[in-house]
Amino acid sequence: MSTVAFIGLGAMGSRMAMNLIAAGHELRVFNRSKDKTKPFADKGAKVCASPAEAAKGAEFVCSIVADDIATREVMLGRNGVVDAAAPGTVILDSSTNTPAMAREVAGAAAARGVHYLDAPVSGSLAQAQGKELVFLVGGEQAAFDRAQPLTAAMGRMARRIGGPGAGATLKLINNMLSASLTAAIAEAAQAAEAANLDRDATMEVLNEGAAGSRLMKTKLPKMFQRDFTPQFQLELMDKDLRYFLALAQEVDRPAPIAALVRSQYQAARRAQLGKLDSCAVFLQAAGERPRS
Repeated sequence: MSTVAFIGLGAMGSRMAMNLIAAGHELRVFNRSKDKTKPFADKGAKVCASPAEAAKGAEFVCSIVADDIATREVMLGRNGVVDAAAPGTVILDSSTNTPAMAREVAGAAAARGVHYLDAPVSGSLAQAQGKELVFLVGGEQAAFDRAQPLTAAMGRMARRIGGPGAGATLKLINNMLSASLTAAIAEAAQAAEAANLDRDATMEVLNEGAAGSRLMKTKLPKMFQRDFTPQFQLELMDKDLRYFLALAQEVDRPAPIAALVRSQYQAARRAQLGKLDSCAVFLQAAGERPRS
């Protein structure tokens, strides 16, 4: 088993890191708020004071932080991973970043003989808990092959998409589609409620139809029940849509649907719904406020 530095112990990262411990890997952990490191210290992980300290002596570094700004800090900052990691170290970055950020870190890592994989994941809390994540990976084939024991401990599938930035690109496409479908489900839910349809029958039939999907099964009940406990925060989906629109501009492709959907999520975030689940876009469209 390997020595793994794990950076970022939020809702997703904490579950992923625990699965690495369960698989027998030795962990060195860092999180900005130290209280989240206690469950890992209790299981024998070494708690580190910086990303650099965590990376020293680790064969692999896993990271999952909020955005490009956080990734730049933990990877390229004064106490960042890239300068501290030994040549040959493999970085598996599961943050949802822009492809440009992924390529920048990959270039800086390569200059030091370190291998960087942009490896965002498809899946939410239940998939992270149950080792059912799908890793979308950009980077060198050899580094991807070396990282297989880690991805197998945290997920059900890992697929190399291409070179640096390819994993980040596909993740933004995936999240644009998820956000768009969630917004469409929110419109459908409002129409069903306004027409006084039986909710259970509505959910059953829609899940059996052409639009049936994991999102339909998970988000439609949450909307009907006004349960916006976060599985994936709305403010993070808004960020991912913003990143997707930047990507569309970079590759010179129109994105009118994504632009419209992003305006809905942006309005919801500005209405202080950002910490709720992404399906709280339903509340913004309906002109409702969350129940206290």
